[in-house]
Amino acid sequence: MVAPTGEDFLVLAGISKRYGGVRALENVDFACARGKIHAVLGENGAGKSTLIKIAAGVVQPDAGHMRLDGNAVSFASPSAANAAGVVCIFQELSLLPDLSVADNISIAAPPRRFGLIDAKAQRRRAEALLTEIGCEDVNPLLRVRDLPLSRRQMVEIAKALGQRPRLLILDEATSALTSADVERVYTMLARLKAEGVAILYISHRMHEVEALADRASVFRNGRHIETFEKGARSTAEIVQLMIGRDIATQYPSKPRRPRPQPALRIENLSWEKRLDQISIDVGAGEIVGLGGLDGQGQKTLLFALFGVLRGVTGTVSVNGRPVRPGSPAGAKAPGVGIALVPEDRKTEGLMLPMSIADNLAIASLDALSNGPFVNRVKERRAVEGGISRLQIKVGDKNDAVSTLSGGNQQKVVIAKWLMTQPRIVLLNDPTRGIDVGTKQELYRLMRELADQGAAILFYSTDYDELIGCCDRVAIMYDGRIVRELEGAELTETNIVASSLNIDAASSAAAPARVAAHV
Repeated sequence: MVAPTGEDFLVLAGISKRYGGVRALENVDFACARGKIHAVLGENGAGKSTLIKIAAGVVQPDAGHMRLDGNAVSFASPSAANAAGVVCIFQELSLLPDLSVADNISIAAPPRRFGLIDAKAQRRRAEALLTEIGCEDVNPLLRVRDLPLSRRQMVEIAKALGQRPRLLILDEATSALTSADVERVYTMLARLKAEGVAILYISHRMHEVEALADRASVFRNGRHIETFEKGARSTAEIVQLMIGRDIATQYPSKPRRPRPQPALRIENLSWEKRLDQISIDVGAGEIVGLGGLDGQGQKTLLFALFGVLRGVTGTVSVNGRPVRPGSPAGAKAPGVGIALVPEDRKTEGLMLPMSIADNLAIASLDALSNGPFVNRVKERRAVEGGISRLQIKVGDKNDAVSTLSGGNQQKVVIAKWLMTQPRIVLLNDPTRGIDVGTKQELYRLMRELADQGAAILFYSTDYDELIGCCDRVAIMYDGRIVRELEGAELTETNIVASSLNIDAASSAAAPARVAAHV
């Protein structure tokens, strides 16, 4: 039981919520205060997202009650919560991609003149809010779909700030941001905290929690486990509370063996001004990392290999045979065998209204069909195998995939592509926004796939992941590979120095600053 205090702004008591047979929250008590940053911690599926959705009016609890600023409340919708000053920034963005930045920021209540939307006032408002969060470089007239993911996330934050929250809820709001943008968010949160805003902060980045949170609450399996003040628990203790067991070695051991023959060979790959003469090999059984600061061509390279881009020059060979996938369908074809786990599971990896089973089977339908008809027996076995292999927590596989936690949604994306039995696995920041326990499962899975002969090309914004998981790391800068690190050279200092395209000796003070986004 969390005893409410006089300064508590939000109080939840006896909150329970179930989705079919899955218990999301069970008799939870929780409180957060004005002028405090309160971290909410736990594995994916622990109940964090359901908790904030109830506070934000997205879902209704099955039992329990809520008080806001001393008054009993029950929000029937997000708009009702917004009207009371509760504003949420969800990990899955709520922006409309075909509208402009300015349209999105003022979508709920655009400024009007003579009964019509005042476009100039709307643009000025967007400019002011973007300036307030340090994003003057974003053009308010651009369509959201034309922005990189990190800038879309900042637009989402500006949109929330424009609603002048009394309670601001951030759900992995920094997971897609650059280090510079993370610093801007830190500054914004410090200002809001000083103004007396209550802040709920969900993050799997423990260094962010340590830097920001005044108080933290741990959830596990739908239950509130413990609330404690800043500094009262070590990181290891917090992780143990989250997962309910001692944390094992975070990364699987790397095998000691000679470099294998290339399964994937890339030679002089170029595309427009984004990729410049990329050459790299990935052997069967190897995990090769792509490092460097975000936006240096890593994601573009993965898209080029997966047949998404037109006009790519250079050569790509799989097991010694030249291939040129003209589409994702061509890339995943049995003769090529390339799979891509994309960065944004919501827009690139899943069909959210469709069932878990349909999402799992969609990439393998050719192999699961007899002529034009899907063999339902094969499909059921394949789906059950995918769920079992990645230990996806589901109530009913016919439920919409949107009902799963973020970590389990990510497992569905990965399982979907593993069901195609790929030779080459391309991973685009696959652990973004998932918890410690699920990350460990994915690290073990990556090494297991490599041990079974897959060639893995792994882009991550987390330098520790690159060091812990990869046999080699190729650092990209301005669309080029500037250095390849392995063995004793594979250190954070060398990664940071190469990411900045400078000598390691010049970067003595750089790692802590540049790695703040990992």
